[in-house]
Amino acid sequence: MQATETAAMADARRALEICNACRYCEGFCAVFPAIERRREFPAADLGFLANLCHGCNGCYHACQYAPPHEWALNVPAALARVRHESWSETIRPATLRGLLRRPLAATAGAVLVAGLAALASAHGMARAHTGPGAFYAVIPLATLIALGGASFLFALLALAASALAAWRGLGGTPRPVHLLRALHDAATLKNLGGGGGGCPYPGEQPSAARRHAHHALAGGFLLAFAATSVATIDEHLLGWHAPYPLFSLPVLLGVAGGVLMLAGAARLILLKRVADPAPLAAETLAADRVLLGLLAAIAASGLVLLALRGTVAMPPLLVLHLALVLGFFVTMPFGKFLHGPHRFAALVRDAMERDPARR
Repeated sequence: MQATETAAMADARRALEICNACRYCEGFCAVFPAIERRREFPAADLGFLANLCHGCNGCYHACQYAPPHEWALNVPAALARVRHESWSETIRPATLRGLLRRPLAATAGAVLVAGLAALASAHGMARAHTGPGAFYAVIPLATLIALGGASFLFALLALAASALAAWRGLGGTPRPVHLLRALHDAATLKNLGGGGGGCPYPGEQPSAARRHAHHALAGGFLLAFAATSVATIDEHLLGWHAPYPLFSLPVLLGVAGGVLMLAGAARLILLKRVADPAPLAAETLAADRVLLGLLAAIAASGLVLLALRGTVAMPPLLVLHLALVLGFFVTMPFGKFLHGPHRFAALVRDAMERDPARR
């Protein structure tokens, strides 16, 4: 993280020093054992702990020093603010850092530009197109590859640069076992377990709702990616042109992924609307809502496109779906999606610190 002390860092350090003396919440998640392994909290450690925190809010509801106590401890909100600062510091190129503070404008602008680019190359917008290659009669395959490839490559390179910057702030060389433990913790959302009974989210009662919704969204995203990968093989290696039959593998994977993405995103949006606002950092929530809304829109537009692909509605739906997907790719490196590489890096670091062989 940045060397300059910020108000968010000072507040988080104060809270963690009190937590380190109290230690009441040590069984809730990985953050508190990691706190206990420290006596001081420099900037790099604050960034690590902030990204290790999954925001389950269990510590807030259990804390005897939370408001209205005069110390007013709010660990989830304090770490959320530091987390956002840590993301901003690693955004590459650095000129895009300000977009993290304006997620709606950035995403809307990216989708609009992508839509205009797709629309400029589109043909036959007012008539139906059917049969193999129907999508390419609207937008040529070469244009789809150019737009999708350029935006996806930009996202990968920018995210990789951000992930490398995040890891340099943590330091150390992980072994394969550390990566496997981190993958396990990320895939199972272990830190949303709330000590075993679920997280007190959206209210004070333990619940697995957020964990299940995250799994649905992530699983749907992976299935949709698998559908695109299979379709790429079908197109370029087997010579089978989209759109594909309803019971083909790309369509089955895409439908399952779209339904899960839509259900998971909708559930998370609803949970955020009814969640207790006290342990949340309000200024960080816009990025969450924008990403969830964009993923829900991508899933919904893809499902509607599939249902109406043989009608005159297909061309505008194809342009809309493409614009949403491209907008997502372009904004991945400076939006809430940054939590992925940062959280994984924190989980790897935590696995390294817990390794008895390193002690």
